[in-house]
Amino acid sequence: MGNIESVDGQSEMKHHIMPLKVPMPDPTELEERFAIVLNSMNLPPDKARLLRQYDNEKKWDLICDQERFQVKNPPHTYIQKLRGYLDPRVTRKKFRRRVQESTKVLRELEISLRTNHIGWVREFLNDENRGLDILVEYLSFAQCAVMLDFEGLEIGEDFSLDKAKSWSRSIEDLHQNGCNTLVRSARQSVLRYGSTANSKTIKNSRLVSQKDDVHVCIMCLRAIMNYQYGFNLVMSHAHAVNEIALSLNNKNSRTKALVLELLAAVCLVRGGHEIILSAFDNFKEVCKEKHRFEKLMEYFRSEDGNIDFMVACMQFINIVVHSVEDMNFRVHLQYEFTKLGLDDFLEKSKHTESDKLSVQIQAYLDNVFDVGGLLEDAETKNVALEKVDELEEHLSHVTEKLLDVENETIMKVADLEKQLLHKDKELSAIKETYESASTQVHTLRRMIQEKDAAFQRHNNIEKRLLEMEQQGTIRLRKQPDGDIAIEALGGGAAAGAPLRDLNSLTASMSGTGGPGVTSIAPIEAVSPPPPPPPPPPPAPPLPSEVECVPIPPPPPPPLPGSSPSVILSVGLSAIRIKKPIKTKFRLPVFNWAALKPNQINGTVFNEIDDERVLEELDLEKFEELFKTKAQGPVVDLSCSKSKVSQKAINKVQLLDSNRSKNLAITLRKANKTTEEICKAIQTFDLKALPVDFVECLMRFLPTDAESKLMRQYERERRPLDQLAEEDRFMLFFSKIERLTQRMSIITFVGNFSDNVNMLTPQLNAIIAASASVKSSPKLKKILEIILAVGNYMNSSKRGSVYGFKLQSLDLLLDTKSTDRKMTLLHYIALVVKEKYPELATFYNELHFVDKAAAVSLENVLLDVKELGKGMDLVRRECSLHDHAILKSFHQTSDTQLDKLQKDAKTAEEAFNNVVHYFGESPKTTPPSVFFPVFVRFIRAYKEALEENELKKKQEEAMREKLLAQEAKQQDPKVQAQKKRLQQQDLIAELRRRQAKDHRPVYEGKDGTIEDIITDLRSQPFLRADAVIRNGWKRP
Repeated sequence: MGNIESVDGQSEMKHHIMPLKVPMPDPTELEERFAIVLNSMNLPPDKARLLRQYDNEKKWDLICDQERFQVKNPPHTYIQKLRGYLDPRVTRKKFRRRVQESTKVLRELEISLRTNHIGWVREFLNDENRGLDILVEYLSFAQCAVMLDFEGLEIGEDFSLDKAKSWSRSIEDLHQNGCNTLVRSARQSVLRYGSTANSKTIKNSRLVSQKDDVHVCIMCLRAIMNYQYGFNLVMSHAHAVNEIALSLNNKNSRTKALVLELLAAVCLVRGGHEIILSAFDNFKEVCKEKHRFEKLMEYFRSEDGNIDFMVACMQFINIVVHSVEDMNFRVHLQYEFTKLGLDDFLEKSKHTESDKLSVQIQAYLDNVFDVGGLLEDAETKNVALEKVDELEEHLSHVTEKLLDVENETIMKVADLEKQLLHKDKELSAIKETYESASTQVHTLRRMIQEKDAAFQRHNNIEKRLLEMEQQGTIRLRKQPDGDIAIEALGGGAAAGAPLRDLNSLTASMSGTGGPGVTSIAPIEAVSPPPPPPPPPPPAPPLPSEVECVPIPPPPPPPLPGSSPSVILSVGLSAIRIKKPIKTKFRLPVFNWAALKPNQINGTVFNEIDDERVLEELDLEKFEELFKTKAQGPVVDLSCSKSKVSQKAINKVQLLDSNRSKNLAITLRKANKTTEEICKAIQTFDLKALPVDFVECLMRFLPTDAESKLMRQYERERRPLDQLAEEDRFMLFFSKIERLTQRMSIITFVGNFSDNVNMLTPQLNAIIAASASVKSSPKLKKILEIILAVGNYMNSSKRGSVYGFKLQSLDLLLDTKSTDRKMTLLHYIALVVKEKYPELATFYNELHFVDKAAAVSLENVLLDVKELGKGMDLVRRECSLHDHAILKSFHQTSDTQLDKLQKDAKTAEEAFNNVVHYFGESPKTTPPSVFFPVFVRFIRAYKEALEENELKKKQEEAMREKLLAQEAKQQDPKVQAQKKRLQQQDLIAELRRRQAKDHRPVYEGKDGTIEDIITDLRSQPFLRADAVIRNGWKRP
C-alpha cells in the first residue's frame, strides 16, 4: 500500500526491498505505533478487532511492514507541481520543460491515490491542500483546446480566437463559486489567456491535450471516488462531474471509454443519476448542442471501429436510461435517444461480430419499454379479465351441475348397492334352503336303498324256505301269534347242510339260530323300518351299496412351484406355510403391520397369490435399487382412535340481569307478542315461529327456581303490567304444559328435512365407497403386488406374512432405495406400468372414497337414532292429542325416516363388510380412518407416476442431448454456429442471474466505484422486470 516509485527516482528501492530487523520497542510505544498503523489502514471494525488480538511479535512485524512502504512523497509535492503547470506567468520555453514530466507526475499521483492509506488521501483532499480543486482545474486547462481542435481547423484562426475567448469564459463560469486563492488566480490566468494571450493559452493547452494527461486525470478522479470520503467530495463539487463529462470531447477513444465507464458507475450510486444528467445538461450548453447527448451519439456512430468505446457507450446509454425507477421518466429518456437515431443504429449494429457489443445491445433491447406493446397488453388484459369473469361464472354453473350429477350418481350407486345387498341376502337364504333340501334328499335316497335291500333279502329267504320245504328238509308251521315256525325234518348228515343254510338265512333276519325250531314272521307282514331322524347315523354298507356309491376323487396335485409349501387346515379353509425367500443382497425392512394367519379367512388376502407375482417380477433389478447395509427404524403403527368430543353442558343460571338482557335480544328477533309466541308453541305452528328462533328460545327454558318465582308472583296476585316484558314472557312461557317436550318437537319438526338432506348424502357416500372398494379387482391385484414385494424384502429377516394392515400403505414412501432417489411406492408404480399396465388406473374403480373419508359414521348413526327418538315423541303426542300439524308431518315424514333408517343400517353393514374384508376392525377403524388410507395412497401413487414420468423424460432428454452433441461434433457446420450459440447461452445466463438477484442501488462506500465497474464488465445492466417482461414476449 505504498508509493514505491516516487518522482525523485528509484534510488532508495534497495533499502525497501532488504530492510534490517529493527529491535522491538517497549509495549507502550508498540501499542501507540500499532494504533497509528491501524488508523492508516482504514479497516472495518471487525478486521481491526482481529488485528488487535495479535501478539506483540506479530504487531511489530505489521508495523515494520507498513513503515517499510511508507509514503516518501507527501501530497503537497504533487500539488505544487500541478500549480506550476497552471501558472500563467511561466514562459512558453519553461512551460515546455515543465510539462514534459506532467504525465509522469499524474501517473505517480494516481498510484499514490490508489495505493496509499486513507490518511494520505484525506491529506491530499483537505482544506489546506485542495487537491480536488487543483485536479479539476488542471483537467479544465488540459481540455481548453479540444473544442478548437474539433471545429477551428476548418473555420479559420479569427473564429478560433473567438472560440478560445468563449471557452475561457466557460471555465470562468465553471469556477465562479470557488474560494481558494490559487484557484481564483488560475481562473484569472485562464481569462488572461482568453483575452490578452489567447494564442499562448491555446498552444499550451494543445500541448497538454496531445499527451495522456486528460486520461490520467480521469484515473486520479476515479481513484479518489473509490473512497467514500472522496466520492462525496466529488459529488458535492460544483464542477468536477461536469469536467469529467466534458472529457468526452477528447480525441483518445480509450479516454472516452474510461469516462463513460466512470459516469455509468456513478449512475448506479444512490443520487448519482441526477448529477450525471445535470452534467450532460452543462455539456449541451458548453458544446452548443441542439439536443442533449447529441455529441455522444455522434461519437457512437463515428467510432464504429473501436469496439471498447462502443461497448462502454452502449453500456452507459443502457444504464442512464433504464436505471431509474420512474416509468414515465424512463420512457422520456428512451425517447430522447430514439430521436437521436439510436434505434436505427442498433438495428444496423445488432448483428455485429463482437460478442461484448452484442450482449450490451441485447441488454438495452431487453430493458426497452415498448409503450405501444404495453398499451396493447393493457387492452388485452382487460379483454382477458372480462373473459375470465365469464369463464368463472360458467365454471361455477358447471361446478354446481357437476355436484348435482355427482350426488345423483352417489344416490344411484347407493340404491344399486342396497339392491345388491338385498339380493345377496336372498341368495344366502336360497343357498341355505338348497343345502337343507339336498341333505333331506340324500337321507331319503339312502332310506330307499336300505328298504330295497331289506325287501330283496326277504325275497331270497322266502325262495330258500320254499325250496327246502319241497326238498323235505324242513316243514313250515303257522303259530297262534301269526309267526311261522320252521321245523327241521329227518336227521343225519344229509339234513345237516340244508339246516346250516337255513340257520344262516334265519340268522340274517333274527340274529339267532339253532338246530331246532326257528320262528319267523310271515313274509306278507314284513314292513319297512321307520325312517330314522335326519341326519341318520351311518350304517355299514352292504356289498351292493358299496358298488353303487361312487369313490371320491383324489386330492388335486400341488401347483407348479409350490412343492415346498405345506398345506395346513385352519378351520374350514386351508393355507400354505410360505417358504422363506433368500435374497442376493441385504434389503431394508418394510415395517408393515402384518395380519396373523388366522385373521386372513374371508379377507381379500385369502383371494390373492403373492408367490405367483414374484415369478413375474424382475427381482434382480429390485435388489440393485433397494440393497442396503443398514436397517431402517421400526415405525410405530398404532392405530389412531377417533375421539368423540363431548359438549360441555352449560349450567343454566337463575334469571338475572344478563339472562334478562339476552332474552330481550332473542325476543326482538321474533318481532311478535308474548301471546302470539306462546300460542304458536302450543299449536306447533312453525309458520309463525322460525326454527332458528325456537332453537334460541331453547336456551331460556325456565328452571325450577324461575318457575317457582313466577308462580309465587302470580299467587300474590300482583299486577302483570308491572313486570318487565322479559319477566312477563317468562311467566306465560313457564305456564305452557309439557314445555320442554313441545319445544323439542318443534325443533325436531323444523329441522327434520334439513337433517334428512344432510345425512342421506353421507350414508350414500359410505355405501357407494364401500361397494367400490370391496368390488375392485384392480385394487386387489395392487395389494397382491405389494404383498409380494414386501414378503420378498422381509422374508429373510421376519419371514413371509399372509396379509397386512391398510395403514402399511403409508409406509411405502418411507422405504427408499440405496441412492435415496426412489421409494418403494415409486418402484411399485414403475412395475405396474411396465408389467401390469391394465392396473395403472386402478383408482378409477374407487369411487367416492374422498367423500366417505369425511364422514363420521358413528355420529351419523347417532343422528339417525336421535331422529327416531324425535319421531317417537311426535307419535306419542299425536296419540294423546289431536294436532293437525303434527299428524300431517307424521304422515309425510314417517316414510322418509323409515328409508333413512334402512339406509343407515345398509351403510353400517356395507362398511362393516368392507372393513372385515380388508382384515380390519370396525371398532378401531371408522370411515374417517379407513377411507383416508385409500385417498392418501391414490394421491401418493399419482405423484409417484408423475415423478417417474418426469425422471424418464429427463433421462431421455439427457440421452438425446448427448447423442446430439456427438452428432454435432462430427457435423462440419457446427463450427459456424458455435459462436452464435455461445452468445445466446451467455445472454440466457445473464437473464437468469438478473432474474434471480436483481442488482440493487449501490450505496456510497469505500470500493463502490471499482465494484460497480468490475460488475458491469462481467455482466450488462438488466432490470428484473425486463427479464420477466421479455420472458414471455420472446420465444
